[in-house]
Amino acid sequence: MKTQGEIEAAVCKGMSHFEQEYMGRGPKDIRAHLIGDLLVVRLKCVLTAAEQHLVTTLPAEKGRDLLKQVRTQLIETARPALETLIHDITGVKPRSLHHDISTHTGEEVVIFTLQEEPAYRESKRK
Repeated sequence: MKTQGEIEAAVCKGMSHFEQEYMGRGPKDIRAHLIGDLLVVRLKCVLTAAEQHLVTTLPAEKGRDLLKQVRTQLIETARPALETLIHDITGVKPRSLHHDISTHTGEEVVIFTLQEEPAYRESKRK
């Protein structure tokens, strides 16, 4: 049985790999936080050069909206793979997935609600 930290680290590794495979680049920083039956993943600096260019060259609202639509569609298309990833790591099926991205900071947040709190062992502290 994994510790909470091991679960969070595995989620970071899996989500980083997902971003590289599906979006074309990985995040510069990624953190996962397991809080009961809630799994929050925060990815920093995920926008590709093309996405950054799109946001800066189009009118502000149009570029932002277009980028959010594309990212949301990609996440929805890959949803089964993400849910399988989270289930394999936590041992619990995700109930729902929520996603948003900031076109200003390049920060992305993915939140999974799980069907129950995953079981994990306490970590040994020194």
